[in-house]
Amino acid sequence: MAHTQIYIFDTTLRDGEQSPGAAMEVSQKVEIALKLEHLGVDVIEAGFPFSSEQQYKGVKEIASQVKNSTVTALARALEKDIDVAADAVRSAQRPRIHTFLATSPIHREFKLKMTKEQVLQQIDRSVRYARSKIEEVEFSPEDAARTELDFLAEATSVAIDAGAQVVNIPDTVGYITPTEIKDIMEFLFKKVHNIDKAIISVHCHNDMGLALANTLTALKHGARQAEVTLNGIGERAGNTALEELACALHVRRDYWQMNCNIDLSKLYKTSLHLSKTIGYSISRNKPIIGENAFSHEAGIHQDGVLKNKQTYEILTPELVGRDETKLVLGRHSGTHGLRNRLAHLGIKVEESKFSEVNRHFKALADKKKEVYDEDLFMLVSDLVSDVPNILKLIDLTTSLSSSNTSQASVVLSQHEKQFTSEAEGDGPIDAIHKAICKAIHLDATLLNFDIHALTPGSEAMGDAKIVIKINDTEYTGRASSTDIIRASTESFISAINHYYILSYFTNK
Repeated sequence: MAHTQIYIFDTTLRDGEQSPGAAMEVSQKVEIALKLEHLGVDVIEAGFPFSSEQQYKGVKEIASQVKNSTVTALARALEKDIDVAADAVRSAQRPRIHTFLATSPIHREFKLKMTKEQVLQQIDRSVRYARSKIEEVEFSPEDAARTELDFLAEATSVAIDAGAQVVNIPDTVGYITPTEIKDIMEFLFKKVHNIDKAIISVHCHNDMGLALANTLTALKHGARQAEVTLNGIGERAGNTALEELACALHVRRDYWQMNCNIDLSKLYKTSLHLSKTIGYSISRNKPIIGENAFSHEAGIHQDGVLKNKQTYEILTPELVGRDETKLVLGRHSGTHGLRNRLAHLGIKVEESKFSEVNRHFKALADKKKEVYDEDLFMLVSDLVSDVPNILKLIDLTTSLSSSNTSQASVVLSQHEKQFTSEAEGDGPIDAIHKAICKAIHLDATLLNFDIHALTPGSEAMGDAKIVIKINDTEYTGRASSTDIIRASTESFISAINHYYILSYFTNK
C-alpha cells in the first residue's frame, strides 16, 4: 500500500515567536529559516508582516534567501494586511499568503461583531483579493474547533470557491479531542462539495497536551498538511512539535501509512539551535530532544538496552542526530550499567576491586540524583592511592579592575601540596581558567561552557558543564553550587582531573 505524502508547514517564526520572550532579530530568523529549509520543511511561515516593521523586514529577507521551501506570510482578512504580506513574500521562489478570519460564535459575537453572512462575504473578498496579489493562498477559519460544523463547512467551501488552494482547520485554543477532530474531518469531507480542489491542513495547540494526537488523527482522516513548530513553542502551551510528529510518522509508518520530507538526522541540532537562539531551555523529559529521551537509569532497563536496544528504545538517538544512548547512573542502576560505563570511560578496574567500587558507587548514588562520569573518575581515584596530580580547589577570589579586566586568584592542592596562582582575563571565568592552567603548567583549551539553574529563586543551585581539549582529546567536567563562579571553577578542575585519571588508567 502506497504511503500518503504529508506536507510540513512550520510556523516557528510566526506562532512560535509569539511565545513570551521568544522574539528574534531579523538575522536570527533568517538563520532559523535556512535551517528549516535544510531540514526539509515544505512551507515556512516567516511572520506577520503587517504587525511591525521588524516582522516585515524578517519576512522579506527570508523570502529572498530561501529557495526550496514555500515562504508564507500571515495576514488578517483585510486588504491592508494582504498588501503588506504580498509585498513581503513577492521575491520568494514559492510565495504564499496565509489569510484568516474567525468563524466561531464567541469570536463572531465578541471580537468581530459580525453575522455569519458578513463573515462569509469577508472570506470571499479577502481570498479573492489575496489571489489577485499572489498565486498561492491559504485560508484559516480561526477557532474552527469551536465553530458550528455546518457553518465551518460553508466557510471552507466559500474559501475554496474564492481560490484558496489550502484550507487550514485550527484548534486555536487547544480545546478539542482526537475523537472530535476525527468527526470534524469526516464531516468536512462529506459536506464540502469542492473539498477535492484544496489541501486540508490542521493546526493544533497543546493547551490540554493533545496537539500531537489531534494532528495525527486529522492526518489519518484526510488532512494533508500539518502546521507545527520546532520544540513545540508557540502561544500559551505551544503547538504540535515538529520533531515529535516527524518521528511518530517514521516509527509507526506501518500504522499511519504516511511520509514527510523531514530529514530526521538534522532534528536534534536544529532544535538545539533554536533553543539557544531564543534562550528557552529544553525540558529533560521532552520527547526526542530532551536530555532524558535516550537515557536509562533503572538497572533492568540498562541490562536490557545493553543486550538489545530495542528492548526499551523505539527509535535510536543516532536517527535524530544525537549521540549514542546514555545509561544514567543513579540509585536505580545495577552492576551491568556501572561496568559498562567504566569500560566506556576507559577505566580498568580489577575484578577483585570491583565490589568495593560498586559499594562506594551505591553510597554516592544514595546521596545524589545522578552520578556523573566526573564523579566516577573521582570515586575510582579515591580508591587507588597512586593516581597522581589530583587537583583540588582550596580557595578562590575574583575582582574587576577599572580597565574592565578581571583578576582571579586560586589556591589549589595536589597531594597535600598547596600553591597559589593569579591571572587576568576577559571576565572572571577566563581569568580563573588562566590562573589554574598557569599553576599546573597545563595547556587546556576551553571548547564549551554551559551553566543552568537546577532550582528556582535567587539562591538557585547552578549546574556547570565544561568541555576542554588537552593534546587533541576532549575532557568533560561538571559541578554544582549556589555560586556560579565556584561551580564553573569546580567543573574546570573536574575536567582536568578527568584528564589526569584517564591518563593514569591508560598508561597503567
